[in-house]
Amino acid sequence: MLHIPEQQTAVLRERVPMAALTEFFGRAFAAVAAETEAQNVQLAGPPFALYRGTPTQTIDVEAGFPIAGTGNVVTSTLPEVDAFETIHAGAYDTLNRTYAALQEQIKAAGRTPLDTMWEYYLTGPSTEADPLKWQTRIV
Repeated sequence: MLHIPEQQTAVLRERVPMAALTEFFGRAFAAVAAETEAQNVQLAGPPFALYRGTPTQTIDVEAGFPIAGTGNVVTSTLPEVDAFETIHAGAYDTLNRTYAALQEQIKAAGRTPLDTMWEYYLTGPSTEADPLKWQTRIV
């Protein structure tokens, strides 16, 4: 387990059908990047998505970037928390396997998994054509 400090972020937050997450991420990352650039706000890390609650047919999700400073962008924070994390290698449609393994690791450590989690997209379709080389940091 590791301790993660609170991180200021610029985001777009919506309740999204699970089948529409890919479209939402593309729209959110583009909108937040354009707005932070227009307002001279410095990005401070890779794109991420924060999920609130247990996914069902829809999920409460915010997507954007860690930032240094605020300007006038809509800001949020990634929470300060003691957390478990792992790196998922591969396509997004296999993330559920990595989440299941991480949940088991949390339970094996005698902890109770929370219903808030987030992902940093270290490499993905915009930077790597081969889905087997995509990397997602799950917290």
